Amino acid sequence: MKILKWGFIGCGEVTEKKSGPAFSEVEGSSVVAVMSRSEQRARTYAIAHGIPKWYTDAQQLIDDPDVNAVYVATPPSSHATFAIMAMKAGKPVYVEKPLAASYEDCARINSISERTGVPCFVAYYRRYLPYFLRVKQIVEDGVIGRVMSVQVRFSVPPRELDYGHPENLPWRLQPDIAGGGYFYDLAPHQLDLLQMMFGVILDAEGFSTNRGRLYQAEDTVSACFRFENGLSGSGSWCFVAHESAREDRIEIVGDRGKLLFSVFDYAPIKLYTSEGTESITVPNPPYVQFPLIKNVIEHLQGLAVCECTSVSATPVNWAMDRILGKI
Repeated sequence: MKILKWGFIGCGEVTEKKSGPAFSEVEGSSVVAVMSRSEQRARTYAIAHGIPKWYTDAQQLIDDPDVNAVYVATPPSSHATFAIMAMKAGKPVYVEKPLAASYEDCARINSISERTGVPCFVAYYRRYLPYFLRVKQIVEDGVIGRVMSVQVRFSVPPRELDYGHPENLPWRLQPDIAGGGYFYDLAPHQLDLLQMMFGVILDAEGFSTNRGRLYQAEDTVSACFRFENGLSGSGSWCFVAHESAREDRIEIVGDRGKLLFSVFDYAPIKLYTSEGTESITVPNPPYVQFPLIKNVIEHLQGLAVCECTSVSATPVNWAMDRILGKI
């Protein structure tokens, strides 16, 4: 069995619970190095998690002979740079979502992966969670009949950090770092799940505005899109709504019923058919990225095939860039 020795580029919040612990939970896998631009952050993280090495330079981590796989957990604007550095060094990469801050950068990553033969995987972990696999199963089993339309509705109030000075805004509200505003951070999971069920989005149009004027990035987005199977869908996202409008919901309408589920709250799945209404609760693992990370590791060990690659992730960026008018 091939032993995977991971180096983390970035050690932010996502690595603490969602992903980091999972790398050491899978047989034949461990974390041997971590990198942060902050020396104190890198050292503190390494000590707290029992990681033997820490760096402040990404190239040094990638060049470490003890590191044979790299996890990129930085903001999207640097994903392409670090992923390409690792692949050119012959080391497989697992990248946080979205794959990059633009469709163009996604294409660069895919080009290098194809040229070097080194795989790049993307953290669309919701594809592998029991909750969403149940949703997919219900649709594929034809419980709600032929699917006629899909609607995404997401609405939340501003966060306290959103009222800060422009220089102190979170990176998710800085388009040059994140690719856009909260839409670019949250919508990828929703669009990826829908493409998992209905195929690639071939057409997408949208309108994005800034209604709250709390920051420069878009805070309200409306979109329509069409999947490769001919199914059409729509979505609305508002990140400056009143608390009374809070909503996290995807509705799949069929000719024999409909299905409602959330993407971030994991609220009980609601199934409506002529037989009545059913509420379905599906628990997820404590480390939500564990099922995907296990699949990635087993792929690299030659024990399985992971399809959550940079190629499969790229259509999400294309759709978002189309919706935001970036391409």
